[in-house]
Amino acid sequence: MWGQPQSVPGSYQPWQSRSLTFEPLKSCHRDVESDSSSTGGAETESDGLIFVGKEENIKKSQRITAKINGREIVVFYHEGKFHALDSRCYHEGGPLCRGEIEDIDGQACIVCPWHKFKITLETGEGLYEGINPLEPSPTPKWQSKGVKQRIHKVTIDNGNVYVSPPDLSVSFDSDYFAEKYKNGGELAMGKQSHSEVTE
Repeated sequence: MWGQPQSVPGSYQPWQSRSLTFEPLKSCHRDVESDSSSTGGAETESDGLIFVGKEENIKKSQRITAKINGREIVVFYHEGKFHALDSRCYHEGGPLCRGEIEDIDGQACIVCPWHKFKITLETGEGLYEGINPLEPSPTPKWQSKGVKQRIHKVTIDNGNVYVSPPDLSVSFDSDYFAEKYKNGGELAMGKQSHSEVTE
């Protein structure tokens, strides 16, 4: 039958709607909470730095998530360096803690697991592959969209890893989803349910 979609039992049909429920970020790795004395894992120092974990533990796990005043961040340890970013992708709020790290033109990038957006760990720049149509034989090259993802300064002291609180006087695209997911907000993972999601 031409023009009529055929259903195969037990298979996904792209025209069907689905309801998705997402797991909490806690399943990514160990969570710490800076604004809760009950966790005992994170504390704010007198200089404003926020303790997020022991250096050796983060090196072993390669990444952890943490909450800084309700804001979810992810701390990566990659090729001898620590990096901290907002944990939600600037594009649609995907959980970056579940993404793969790839080298793109010599830059370590986290790839969002939802839509494959690429973000540099060092600067928070969004990258895309584009061409210059004016070139005789255009070839795709990686280019920057500018800084899209908020990064957080990481400090190591006596085997402890600290993150600086964000400077909110400057805004980034990722701030939108950081606020939406803050403190278990309306889009908090585990509470979010998408109905009528199609692929």
